[in-house]
Amino acid sequence: MTVLNRELGHSPAHGLAEQPAAPVEYRVEVARRAGESAFRGGFAPTIFQTATWLDSWYETLAGRDDVTTLVVTIRDGRTGDLALVLPLVMRRIGPLRVIEFADLNLTDYNAPLLGPAAPRSRAEAIRLWRAVRRALPRADLIRLAKMEADQGQRPNPLTLLPGAVACALNGNVIRIDGDYDGWRRTGLEKTVRKELERSWRVFSKNPGAAFVRVTEPEQAQRLLAAIDQRQETRMASLGAEYFLNEPDVAAFYRRLVERALADGNAVLTALMADGDAEPEMVAGLLGLRQGDRYIMIRIGQTGGKWANCSPGRLIIERTMAALHAEGVRTFDFSIGNYDYKRRFGCQALPLVDVVRPLSWRGLAPAARALLVGHLRTRPELDRRMRTWLGRFSAFKL
Repeated sequence: MTVLNRELGHSPAHGLAEQPAAPVEYRVEVARRAGESAFRGGFAPTIFQTATWLDSWYETLAGRDDVTTLVVTIRDGRTGDLALVLPLVMRRIGPLRVIEFADLNLTDYNAPLLGPAAPRSRAEAIRLWRAVRRALPRADLIRLAKMEADQGQRPNPLTLLPGAVACALNGNVIRIDGDYDGWRRTGLEKTVRKELERSWRVFSKNPGAAFVRVTEPEQAQRLLAAIDQRQETRMASLGAEYFLNEPDVAAFYRRLVERALADGNAVLTALMADGDAEPEMVAGLLGLRQGDRYIMIRIGQTGGKWANCSPGRLIIERTMAALHAEGVRTFDFSIGNYDYKRRFGCQALPLVDVVRPLSWRGLAPAARALLVGHLRTRPELDRRMRTWLGRFSAFKL
């Protein structure tokens, strides 16, 4: 089994016997609504744990009939120092009541917010988890998916729990610490670099062709609408399911862009050219920046006559160049192992899942999740077991 547990050792002071510390007792509070200050007291490991993201999420999506808000705050029972904040929800999936991160397939990386009293060892993480377990409402399963094991210089305490396994999904990142042009020469395959150069030449020949950065709120909302329309058209042509245009999801992105622009975290870029009556968006990209890390959230591109200049790849490369000049060094292409990410030279960012039963109904799906996590490093055996288990399992993660 791919178990991702770690212990952080602490050496005693030289010449002194180490005195065992008294076990930490944790105090847990579960709120059924996300207050204005709920996500402002802890360290946000990724952009998806910032107040900008989470406030927008809960305000637009937590009102669904099938979603119950569960914001879990854990503190050191003696000092009152913050340990973790867990942005969770409970919803029914098939016959089960499942507790999970506030996600609904919109969040790329889930994580707890960390406070100064966050556990740093497996024993502390287990003690904290027991306190959380006692405070949670009745449910059948808790599923904490798509977590990074390391959060800055600190471990994600949830990934220290017994039974943490490799997630089926992974992130895709590029780190460029040196010169950007140097990375283009050595980090990209020659054929990819030449294709990007050719695409820019072809695009630049069109009247009004330009790479632009959008910072004005009204223009940003128009660009978001154009990205959404291009995505919907693309998914329809593929016969694929598309849910980002659902009213509450669309409202989430509008509110997110509004807030992230005000906070300085939104990055909206576009390739524009003259259209029949007004400038036309050839490609648009919505991303979010946190320090020196930039993550791509949504991309839309126009096909037809523009396909010959690969506008999707071109808007990504132009955005990377602009942001590298501003100090961004980590470029996160998010989850989903598409071919264009491989062509850019992305490295896989492993993610971790924790699935635990909360009732007898959750035993089977939790056991299945552990088994699947174990089998992910054995593709052929994994395929055979999925086929066999699919005949008997009424609930699939």
